[in-house]
Amino acid sequence: MNEKGTKRREWIKTIAIIFLVILLILTFFSNTIMNYSLPEVAAQYIQSGNINAQIRGYGTIESGDPYTVKIKTVRKVESVEVRQGDKVEKGQVLCLLSGEDSTELETAKEALKVAEEAFEMALLTGSVDSSIMNNAGNTDSIQNYKEKIILVQNELDTVEAEKDAADSKVKEWQDKVDAISLQISVTASAVVDTTNETKAVNDAKTVMDNASFALTEAKNVLETIEAQIEQQMSISSGDSVALEELNQQKLGAGQNVINLEAAYKTAALNYEKALKVLEDKKATNNVEANVASLERQKALLEVELNNAKKIAMEKEANMTSKQAELDTLVKNISDEINLGSLYDTVTKAKAEVKRLEDMVEGSEIVAPISGTIMTVNVKSGLDTPEDGIVFTMQPEGEGYTLSFTVTNEQAKKLAVGDVAEPVNSWRYDDMQIVLSSIRPDTTNPGQNKLLIFNVSGEDVVPNQSVNVSVAQRSGGMYEMVVPNSAIREDNNGKFILIVEAKSSPIGTRYIANRVDVEVVASDDTQSAITGALYGYEFVITTSTKPVEAGQYVRMPE
Repeated sequence: MNEKGTKRREWIKTIAIIFLVILLILTFFSNTIMNYSLPEVAAQYIQSGNINAQIRGYGTIESGDPYTVKIKTVRKVESVEVRQGDKVEKGQVLCLLSGEDSTELETAKEALKVAEEAFEMALLTGSVDSSIMNNAGNTDSIQNYKEKIILVQNELDTVEAEKDAADSKVKEWQDKVDAISLQISVTASAVVDTTNETKAVNDAKTVMDNASFALTEAKNVLETIEAQIEQQMSISSGDSVALEELNQQKLGAGQNVINLEAAYKTAALNYEKALKVLEDKKATNNVEANVASLERQKALLEVELNNAKKIAMEKEANMTSKQAELDTLVKNISDEINLGSLYDTVTKAKAEVKRLEDMVEGSEIVAPISGTIMTVNVKSGLDTPEDGIVFTMQPEGEGYTLSFTVTNEQAKKLAVGDVAEPVNSWRYDDMQIVLSSIRPDTTNPGQNKLLIFNVSGEDVVPNQSVNVSVAQRSGGMYEMVVPNSAIREDNNGKFILIVEAKSSPIGTRYIANRVDVEVVASDDTQSAITGALYGYEFVITTSTKPVEAGQYVRMPE
């Protein structure tokens, strides 16, 4: 039993010793283990120094004074003898053209054919006077037609007015004849017997009396209702429903009185009319003598009517004649204008054909000057461009230009005559780039300037894009300069990370802290900065892993 207890204590003692040893190891080496998990950074102190900044830009080489080779008509190309960049001499063949007519000439000839056919068809179609054929296109003849039309139109207006007056006179006499004819008919049928007229008077009298009685009764009813309304309104606690009903009755009774008054007036008028008819008939005497007198008056009126009709027929004949004359003039001027327009179209089409025939070039297009081919705008088997520009050349001896935009501050540090270098200078053995002018940038004149360079040399190729850099005329000494690799940027602006030491029980720890800065100048390798700095900070330039502000880092051994 004692032996087993002794062994157990030995095991516990051994385990405790091992645990203490491991704890000591972790305690003494924890800083080293942690450091291996942190990003390793390279850093250097902020220094003072000189900055010679480079201003860079990107532009396309263009001709300073390009020369365009043009032809006057669209022609098909047989072959192209040069390519972009070729140097050619004056008179050298650039391309060969087809012997066919140009597209414009073929179109013009077809237009002339169509115009001539239209003119001939107009001569053959319809009845066209020979004088009109001879006068086609004569503006004086058309003016004469216009004057005649105005004259005849005025005459026609006068005749139409006379015709309207004659028609009015015919109607006036016709109305008089019709009226006396009706009077004759009424007079001839009149008789002395007044039985019917008397009965009509009595009947009208009865209707008038009945209307008068009904009107009196209606007025009595209305007065009764109004009395009831006054009585009801005199009672302080009167029945509003009953009062409303009485008002409705009053409205109905009042309307009835109005209707009966109108009926009575109508009945009284009818009675007066019937009474007058009876009195007129009683006064009628000697019917035959009256009819004979009316017949004589009618005969006289019919004579006047016939005379008016004769005058109206004469005016209508005159109007028809003038209208026919006007229609003929309008047709003639229309025919002459139409023929004149067709004739003008034929004349213009002939002139266009002749113009294009005179413009036809030969089968060769040659270089008008010596120089370099900048652009080739034609292809074998295709038509030349519609604008006529087939080649663009750089004249021999003329220079090229290159331009790009910079800020006003950058432009102040340059001067005309500064020399620029291609960024990849090894690709351009012979290219000279010299600043020739500094102009306001028309797209942003208040903020930017346009740098224009003259470009020359054997390696110059038109339309080639080149990156160039030009050194500022004078550099400057700055108190705080860091490598370009130390400058970082995010949405909040540019900044640097500095290393700050922090003591701890297990040793010195290093932490990266952010400092916002402004880059005031830079060149290819370093930048001058300003910010909340003392000037002796340890700035992180590179790291084995991405580093963020506030993160622990480790320094190289």
